[in-house]
Amino acid sequence: MKKDFLKEVEGLLTQEEAKLRGELAEFAKQNPKNNESYSVEFPNMGDKEDENAEEVNMFSTNLTLERTIESSLRDVEKAIERIKKGTYGICKYCNKEIDEKRLRARPASSSCIECKKSFTQEF
Repeated sequence: MKKDFLKEVEGLLTQEEAKLRGELAEFAKQNPKNNESYSVEFPNMGDKEDENAEEVNMFSTNLTLERTIESSLRDVEKAIERIKKGTYGICKYCNKEIDEKRLRARPASSSCIECKKSFTQEF
């Protein structure tokens, strides 16, 4: 991989990491014992039936959103780690270089398109 491309991607990934952390902070609290874990608190809007229903709906939505954002954050952090280790851009399944177009489209990718296609077809 070209050094200027790696530097560009690392900048993009760092920005994405900050964005994801900011999004999580809007509705979830970081676990002080585990920096990789966040938790959504159950909202308290009141005791009326419609308020209780809204609390459940909001909690359910936030819980799903938390899991999705945490997963994306882990992918971004792993990609940054791979850049630092010098293994970024290498498919974790076939050990071939991942096409730069794929990495530009999804910088956190850890697999080439061929392996990703065969992996998703199995399920």
